[in-house]
Amino acid sequence: MSVPGESVRLLAPAKLTLELRITGVRPDGMHLIDAEMVTVDLYDTLDLIVGRRGLTVIGGGDDIPIGPDNLVQRALDLVGVTASVRLTKRIPSQAGLGGGSSDAGAILRWAGLDDLGAAARLGADVAFCTVGGRARVGGIGEVVTPLPHRELTFTLLTPPIACPTGAVYRAWDESGRQPGGYGNDLEAAALTVAPELARWRDELADVSGRRPRLAGSGSTWFVDGAFPGPGRVVCTTVPKEE
Repeated sequence: MSVPGESVRLLAPAKLTLELRITGVRPDGMHLIDAEMVTVDLYDTLDLIVGRRGLTVIGGGDDIPIGPDNLVQRALDLVGVTASVRLTKRIPSQAGLGGGSSDAGAILRWAGLDDLGAAARLGADVAFCTVGGRARVGGIGEVVTPLPHRELTFTLLTPPIACPTGAVYRAWDESGRQPGGYGNDLEAAALTVAPELARWRDELADVSGRRPRLAGSGSTWFVDGAFPGPGRVVCTTVPKEE
């Protein structure tokens, strides 16, 4: 895989959930999903030096852990690799774009891990982010069925609002676990957790003329097509790495 002292640069693409249905809840409280996910050309960058130690994060929010709980460090521990990492964040955190999961997935993909169950134990999106491309995702995230690549363009709008995944799922549970509209069962729950999300949804609707969809558990809204402008990111899908 690598030798001590070797320098490696990894790209970690953001994940966009195009459709999310919750199909059940396990006895341990973990939610079962049926989702379509794609990777898009919004990247974090990881610069590794094998054999050294340490994690430096450039950019990102104060909510990103630096110690052993960081998903990059946990991914390195899982594959038994010692490396220092300089992580440059461009994917916003707690935005439904899989930032931390993508970083971990880049490590696991580089290391050649094919145990998606182990990947999903790091986080529900880590298994998909290890595979990448376009896929149907089931179970608690560990069942990843690749789908043919489709070249798609999206406009993302990420409000300066954190949407903790756990809080959104709890709100969905407490609301009676009702199916949601617009392809995402969690949209109403996310609006319960962060009602101010509605203003950003409406802003993107106004500039695009389309009804935005929520990315995962939020807080990012997205629409099909390119609508560049302040605060908006236009991105395209990227295929699975071979």
